[in-house]
Amino acid sequence: MSIYMHIPFCKTICSYCDFCKFYYNEKWVDNYLIALEKEIKKRYKGELINTIYIGGGTPTSLNVKQLEKLLQLTKLFNFKEIEFTIETNVDLSLEKIKLLKQYGVNRISVGVQTVNSKHLRFLNRNHTKEQVINLVNLLKQYDFNINIDLMYGMPGQTLDELEVDLDFVLSLDVNHISTYSLIIEPHTKIYIDNVTNIDEDLDYQMYQLINQKLNNYVHYEISNYAKDGYYSKHNLVYWNNLEYYGFGIGASGYIDGYRYDNTKSYQNYLNGNYILESHKLSKKETIENEFILGFRKLVGINILKFKEKYNIDILNIAIVKQLLKEGKLIINDNHLKINSKYIYVSNTILVNFIDLDI
Repeated sequence: MSIYMHIPFCKTICSYCDFCKFYYNEKWVDNYLIALEKEIKKRYKGELINTIYIGGGTPTSLNVKQLEKLLQLTKLFNFKEIEFTIETNVDLSLEKIKLLKQYGVNRISVGVQTVNSKHLRFLNRNHTKEQVINLVNLLKQYDFNINIDLMYGMPGQTLDELEVDLDFVLSLDVNHISTYSLIIEPHTKIYIDNVTNIDEDLDYQMYQLINQKLNNYVHYEISNYAKDGYYSKHNLVYWNNLEYYGFGIGASGYIDGYRYDNTKSYQNYLNGNYILESHKLSKKETIENEFILGFRKLVGINILKFKEKYNIDILNIAIVKQLLKEGKLIINDNHLKINSKYIYVSNTILVNFIDLDI
């Protein structure tokens, strides 16, 4: 079982998210942490936990006292040796690093996004290359497993600019790199400002460049690259369609066959009305998720394990037969996966597994 905890607070305005609170309010945080503790105590059933992931927002934007309160909440969980990840921006202090180490955090995901000053301004960030290097070196000294988040496809970004970012991230020699193309969603700040997504052809060229530059890493999931043995265990829980708790405002979870979304209302959450929607999945829906999530992994879906799990021969499913015939799916080492030629347009394949005929 895995735990995800959502901390929806930042100290800077985020230009591509419509959920964070857009400003830091200490009283709000204090009240939120009290409510988060109540939710955990009410809903957690004591299962053995294998991974913990604290994301946001920026959890480490909390002051030291509040961050320690957040970390103390993890003592409510039953775990021994786990992968314990927290997200941070580049301004993480030594005091907070020591605190994270004290509470067993062993993996840190750093939101670098870019080191191009123009694009940093677009993202309302102001870190420098030197600050990133100093933080990564410090985290290595404290023996943290490090992921770097890199964003591409920002308005006006060129291939040459992306290559500079990639070369810089490679120079850091971290164990894991996540790359995300900027998606401009309706109602977000940059959507309201009439910013548009980059040209699809350029986005594809950027994706190809990323694969080329990161070829010494294992491309194990559509957006993720890792050194051998350093895959994100927590994220693999999602992609393997396994169950997990989601705690906090706006968090999602999958427990006892139910997928649920927590409320995005701060007041409702404080009042103990945690869950906004909950849905018991049918076997058909569970299998659909098995395909849609499993095909995000470059290795694909294990044919024998699928049979054991659902008592269905995956190769006898009509749409699988059709996509194999078209060459969009292939079989390799007892796994069914998307042909590498179609990974970039994988959504056009995944859509075939919505409302599956089985």
